[in-house]
Amino acid sequence: MFYRIAIDKLNIWSKSPTRKPLVLRGARQVGKTTLVNLFSKNFDEFISLNLDTEREKEIFENSQSITELIASLFFLKNVPLDATNVLIFIDEIQNSPKAVAWLRYFYEEAPQYHVIAAGSLLESLIDNQIRFPVGRISYMPVRPFSFPEFISALNEQQSSEILKTIPVPEYSHDKLSQLFKTFALIGGMPEVVKNYAKNRDVIALAPIYDELLTAYIDDIEKYAKSKVNAKTLQHVVNNIFREAGRRITYQGFGNSNYKSREIKEAFFTLEKAFLLNLVFPVTNAEIPLLPNYRKSPKLQVLDTGIINFMAEVQNEFFGSKELNDVYRGRIAEHITGQELAALNYQMMRKNHFWTREKNADAEVDFVYPFKNLAIPIEVKSGKLGKLRSLNEYMDRTTHHFAVRVYSEKLSISQSKTRLGKKFYLLNLPFYLVHKIEEYLDWFVSQVEK
Repeated sequence: MFYRIAIDKLNIWSKSPTRKPLVLRGARQVGKTTLVNLFSKNFDEFISLNLDTEREKEIFENSQSITELIASLFFLKNVPLDATNVLIFIDEIQNSPKAVAWLRYFYEEAPQYHVIAAGSLLESLIDNQIRFPVGRISYMPVRPFSFPEFISALNEQQSSEILKTIPVPEYSHDKLSQLFKTFALIGGMPEVVKNYAKNRDVIALAPIYDELLTAYIDDIEKYAKSKVNAKTLQHVVNNIFREAGRRITYQGFGNSNYKSREIKEAFFTLEKAFLLNLVFPVTNAEIPLLPNYRKSPKLQVLDTGIINFMAEVQNEFFGSKELNDVYRGRIAEHITGQELAALNYQMMRKNHFWTREKNADAEVDFVYPFKNLAIPIEVKSGKLGKLRSLNEYMDRTTHHFAVRVYSEKLSISQSKTRLGKKFYLLNLPFYLVHKIEEYLDWFVSQVEK
């Protein structure tokens, strides 16, 4: 099923006794509207509104009370006023500040209705022209498809089922690895995946990637606060996909002469628009993870498939034996970060990597909070002896669990740091990153037997 994980999260929201109106946040073309349409099948009545339509917008603009608003909406959509189990979807809500304000009254005076809002340019307006009612709404990010959603879209039912088995059987490794390699190649943008599922033609996807990028660039003027800001935003968008996976500095980004402050502002705007994430390092090895915003971040962009298209590295996939061979290993790390981000439906939680406080030549790709532990994750193909940064991290933490994401079969191994500390390594195939929580539970239970 498309959006299986996201729909699971929506089901949890819908059944909560303290449910609030939900605002979906995410980049253009990640499928927010399609997601809600699929979710609506769980309801007896579905009232779908698009505030690009003047008639539907005017109802929100002209209503004098929540009772009048609800009566007007139900009448417009021919829904009985006494209907129960109703989902109300307000799309393009950014077109009406009054519609945003009404969300408060749905929560306070009409909590029996399930209300979801979304908008293609919503992110540029949050905390700007439109004020969202604090404490009376919830947010949920919507991101590109994860690997299980990708194989579900390809109708790989047996693969979908076998991924639910922990540990996954060895005989499934080759096929799951090949499927994940395809996923890493084309990414998780819904329209791209839908086209590939139908035609199985990578070359035919180029126009779709091109249209996506054109749409993002066309949005720049709507995000921009000034002409200078518009030019800076366009410069950053034109360069982020080629710079993805690297640590970046604002000064001189993309070989520009823009001021550091201008580039930084553009990055923060695009991060709010969900086109990218700035992944900041932590220098501690315990919970809580404390990001150091003085250090340069890594750049994680919306979708790995778009990176491959923009950086013209798609041909590398066909001649490579494993993901670490592609784009000097940057694609392997980036798709791992994309999978970890897809697990997270909390607005404030982000990926982090680890580096030393001083002389930061040691760097661990990700640090994952698991229960009360900060678990290091390296994306490597090398032997245990080459995981020098991971060894340094393990010498600094109190626990003895680490993860290596790689192309081989699932296994658990033991190792020692340079200082003699014994630790256990979960060797996790790429195709299992989306189940890292379950496999960490399994890993710890195996070690502590």
